Amino acid sequence: MRIAVDAMGGDFAPRRPVDGALAAARHLGVGIDLVGRAAVLREELIRYPDADSLGVRIVDAPDVVGMDESAAQSLRRKPQSSIMVATARVASGEADAVVSAGHTGGSVVAAHTLLGMIDGIDRPALAPMVPTGDGSAVLLDAGATVECRPQHLAQFALLGASYARSALGVTSPRVGLLSIGEEPSKGTELTREAFRLIQQLPVAFVGNVEPRGVFQGAADVAVADGFTGNLVLKMSEGVVEMVEALLKRELESTFSSQMGYLLSQRAFRRFRRRIDYSEYGGAPLLGVRGLVVVAHGRSSVKAIRNAVAQAVRLADHGGWRRWQQEVSMPGKDLSR
Repeated sequence: MRIAVDAMGGDFAPRRPVDGALAAARHLGVGIDLVGRAAVLREELIRYPDADSLGVRIVDAPDVVGMDESAAQSLRRKPQSSIMVATARVASGEADAVVSAGHTGGSVVAAHTLLGMIDGIDRPALAPMVPTGDGSAVLLDAGATVECRPQHLAQFALLGASYARSALGVTSPRVGLLSIGEEPSKGTELTREAFRLIQQLPVAFVGNVEPRGVFQGAADVAVADGFTGNLVLKMSEGVVEMVEALLKRELESTFSSQMGYLLSQRAFRRFRRRIDYSEYGGAPLLGVRGLVVVAHGRSSVKAIRNAVAQAVRLADHGGWRRWQQEVSMPGKDLSR
């Protein structure tokens, strides 16, 4: 198995993508294609004399899509950008999946253009895992399709349920529609019409769920348009960072609290793992004909390694081909 890593993508590229990819190659036994400016990547690999024996290859891509650039325009002007070349390797079968911490829009446009959509699905959806009171839930879309129609949300419900079955091991995932109230009449025209469509699908639909309900475990899959889902995700990340900062401040404030922290370190480490996005690695881009994992722009070495590990697991489990099989028939009725 080979994973193409966009080595020029992210706030700390190429150092962190390279280090994370090499960690994955060493511990997972997976081949890595580092895609980016060859001269730059050769300099990075000087620190890894065993790179060749680990199955790490450099694939030259002279251009980079900047985080502040328009994705569609940049990819037209830069067909040899690292994200385009990495995605093209999946399209040609030279790699089993692509991992990128770069421009999210660039990953989405490259995947849509080069891989295409699976039958019955019109728009892609990013599906990160979010922590809940008793486990995890899938949130989609988290930013791939900002403006949605009701049928897109219904398609996301099918994709999310299929993904949750393999990722969470839930036989019949509970699907909820993100809204401002639990009553079917609550929300916008988009959510009310999507509610009607999802009711007719072969999924365990639990109705509307509020954002707090998602984190309380009211659903295994939370469906939203990309704008709303991305806001919820980033708000939750901000809350987690604030809670951690407040905890640290309080624990360092007095001698007794410092002693309490020392006695509770194991519990705090477990707490940190539950809420740390680097533990999840990245979010798969569902709906496209190939495996694409989008990592956080600020990803650590650990997060990149785990994103590669996630790509390997999805490839092992059949990935998009399983989702295609499960959603194509009911999805055709929702595609227009």
